[in-house]
Amino acid sequence: MKIKICGLFREEDIEYANQALPDYAGFVFAPRSRRFIDPEKAARLREKLDRRIIPVGVFVREKPEEIAALYRNGIIGMAQLHGGEDGEYIARLKEICGAPLILARSAEGAGDSMDMGGADYILFDSGAGGSGQSFDWRLLARGAGLSGCPFFLAGGIDIRNIEKAMSYRPYAIDISSGAESGGVKDREKMIALVEKARAYI
Repeated sequence: MKIKICGLFREEDIEYANQALPDYAGFVFAPRSRRFIDPEKAARLREKLDRRIIPVGVFVREKPEEIAALYRNGIIGMAQLHGGEDGEYIARLKEICGAPLILARSAEGAGDSMDMGGADYILFDSGAGGSGQSFDWRLLARGAGLSGCPFFLAGGIDIRNIEKAMSYRPYAIDISSGAESGGVKDREKMIALVEKARAYI
């Protein structure tokens, strides 16, 4: 099972990630997020990040050209879209940027007819991105997992419920606040979560 730890914004977070070795590490470029980092800081953190970890840029209605620049400069390896971006936006981004795309959707989108909008992956959460709120994961049984749609599962996942989350067979588990203590990343929690994901069969 693959795992993404999102919302890294301190050098300590990078150190912890390099020890835990998740598959993906998320940098949040949405200014309204308390985990926001600008491109300059992201570049510095990227330099320290273990090359086995894929850096994912998290965006809310960012200009496609800005995302493409981050990808071309090697600061991100994937882009995650959280602003309800439509097919026209995704087509434009695909045209100028070769980064794989994750399109975030609320849990209500987990129906039988799954339109990925041109994205490579879907991310399901509660619709309140970054809030740490969970949703009724039974909604996923209505189609997403069964249709072969590769999806990330996010929202309220921590060490207490990660095994239940993984039982819905997402492509990857996405964790942010569940890997924190006091609002910042916790080394022990990150390592324990990654170990749980690695051990899941």
